[in-house]
Amino acid sequence: MKFPRITIYDKYIFMQVLMATLVAILLFTIVWIAPEMLLNTIKRTLAGEYGVKTAVLILFYELPKILGKAFPVGLLLGTLFTFDKLSKDSELTIFRAVGLSFQRIIAPILVLSLFVTYLCYLTGDKLIPYAAYKMEKIRGYAQSTQFIYTQKDDSGHPTQAVIVSKSRIKTLFNVIVLDFSQEVYSDVHQLSNIFYAKTGQVEDDKWVLKDVVQYRISKDGIFTDIGKYKEMSVLDAQSAKNAYTLMSYSTKKEREINNHDLKNYIKLLKSEGMDEEYRYMLNKYLQRFLHPFVCILLAIMGCLLGFSKPREQRLIGFTIAIGCIFIYYITLPFFDLLAEKGVLHPLITAAFPPIAFLAAIIAFYKTKDL
Repeated sequence: MKFPRITIYDKYIFMQVLMATLVAILLFTIVWIAPEMLLNTIKRTLAGEYGVKTAVLILFYELPKILGKAFPVGLLLGTLFTFDKLSKDSELTIFRAVGLSFQRIIAPILVLSLFVTYLCYLTGDKLIPYAAYKMEKIRGYAQSTQFIYTQKDDSGHPTQAVIVSKSRIKTLFNVIVLDFSQEVYSDVHQLSNIFYAKTGQVEDDKWVLKDVVQYRISKDGIFTDIGKYKEMSVLDAQSAKNAYTLMSYSTKKEREINNHDLKNYIKLLKSEGMDEEYRYMLNKYLQRFLHPFVCILLAIMGCLLGFSKPREQRLIGFTIAIGCIFIYYITLPFFDLLAEKGVLHPLITAAFPPIAFLAAIIAFYKTKDL
């Protein structure tokens, strides 16, 4: 198999688009980070909450999240700016005059877009989760969001619920355990015991609660007695592991989890019957693989929008490009919601935006006089 020979033209176009893309990524990053993130970090540094080193690290670890969006946007604007300039200087006319087809003209752009696609995928799978882990270390691992884990029997009735008010790594604070009795009235499940513990510890095969106070409830739902224990174990081996995994990820966004862990988390959500969370995370997981290819589609779109006649209006192409990017990012939460609520299958919601871009490219290609 012979690869096409790299010509001076390929090197010229590749470098032109690469430099324009890097500038666009840099500008996008500055615009994104400057208004709120930078201002808040400076305020906290001046207030003494952060040291200078910590403030710099926080800004540095925020960069991967921005780059995940900056790569496709930068590539679109870089190709659009470059091809617009080539059209204005009549260079594209010369390329066509010497026999270069549109497909041959954009060949080096496709090579560059493949590199950017891989960087976009790598950023989502490795860089963003790693940066989130580092940010978590800076903030001390504290989770203030309340977490609830409910065990159910084979018929779907709850047998026990564990409520954690706050956690720090494997240390639990203000834990409430609800034991459900077999008495069920309509949709209300009767309680038999309520346990409260100031602290607790997560172990591999159980959760150990300390300084436990037990409130016994009669069949009539009346409080009858108080008991006290130094320690008490809750949850069995597998349930303890599942509950800790769910608690650990409950305060995280999907972008903070790498692909391997996210895949296992999705399986756990399905086994625990958490349907909405399962569909939402499956949609996000599929986006990890489908949406990086938007970089290739945006590169082609940038070439098409910039490929114009010398006297055509340039503002139209840039307006369409900005509009496409805006529509793309503004509609992603909408598709996430459709997947979460089960309106559409997660595969459809994840694949629809790239397919829509492909359809737009085909439409632009047919309307352009190339």
